[in-house]
Formats: sequence, C-alpha cells, structure tokens
Amino acid sequence: MSVSFTIGETAPADEPRISPLYASAFPEEELVPLVEALLPEPGVLSLSARIGAALIGHVLFTRGALEGRPEIVALLGPLAVHPDHQRRGIGKALIAEGLARLTTEGVTQVLVLGDPAYYRGSGFRPASRVTPPYPLPAEWTEAWQWQRLDGGDDNLAGRLLLPKAWMRPELWG
Repeated sequence: MSVSFTIGETAPADEPRISPLYASAFPEEELVPLVEALLPEPGVLSLSARIGAALIGHVLFTRGALEGRPEIVALLGPLAVHPDHQRRGIGKALIAEGLARLTTEGVTQVLVLGDPAYYRGSGFRPASRVTPPYPLPAEWTEAWQWQRLDGGDDNLAGRLLLPKAWMRPELWG
C-alpha cells in the first residue's frame, strides 16, 4: 500500500515525539539515550518523515572524520520507522534524502552498522575497512557497511572519529 509522506529536517515540534518513536520501533533496544544525546550535536543531520503533523520516521547522520585523513565521513543511525508504517519505503526514503544532503555538503563516505540485507537496498557494501571506535564482534563484520558519495569506488580506511555520544562500547557490540 502506497502512503504519502514528507521528509524534511527535524522541526522543534518533532522533538518530543522522537523518543517515543524509537521506543515503539525498537522495544528490545535502548536507543533513546543515544538519540537524545545526538540531537543537539552540531555535526548531526536529523531528518523526519511525516504524514501531516504525525511523525512516522526519523534518521540521524553523524558527521565524523577518519584519523589522519582529510575526508569528511558520516555514520548513519539510528533510523526508526513507526511499526504501523514499516515496509512502505519510508526508511529507504529517509536514507536517500540524507545521502543526497550529505553529498552536496562534500561528505566522502557514509558508514552504517546494521542489517546487510536492508542497507544493501540503499547502496551500502559490507565489510568496511574503516575501523569503528570499538571492536565489533566477528559475526558483525558484514553488518559494518560503507558507501562512497563522491563517485569514488574504493573503501576508505582509517579509524572513525565521532562525537562523545558514540563513544560507548555497548553501542558497538
């Protein structure tokens, strides 16, 4: 079933509805503290999907760097779509909008730690050579994915540098 929704930068009116959205989309995961810590960060792109005034989806892209390299990179996530609106292309549309905006800003590569089957549909490739802030479990190798935005085809390498909110080992394994 097709649904008509809009995507834009997160508005102040969306903010009180973001934490409940993540709690409903991921009842088994504790993503709310991370999302709340990232929202005020100046290097974070926050996009919301809405049907009218109702918030139905949200994504964050955190800009970062690679140690010893000049390129600007970003980390996709978290991403949530309300359970009543999942499997309708809203998550992929949020990702596409974020990637388009980051491309115009000159971000070289975007990384994500997530389901390879899902993110492959948005152009991500498994097994990035970028080292996350903390070691990943061996079974998550394919879940650590990358996508170049600048037309290059090689997978950058280096240690990912991110804001403090991401510097918690439990987020990485």
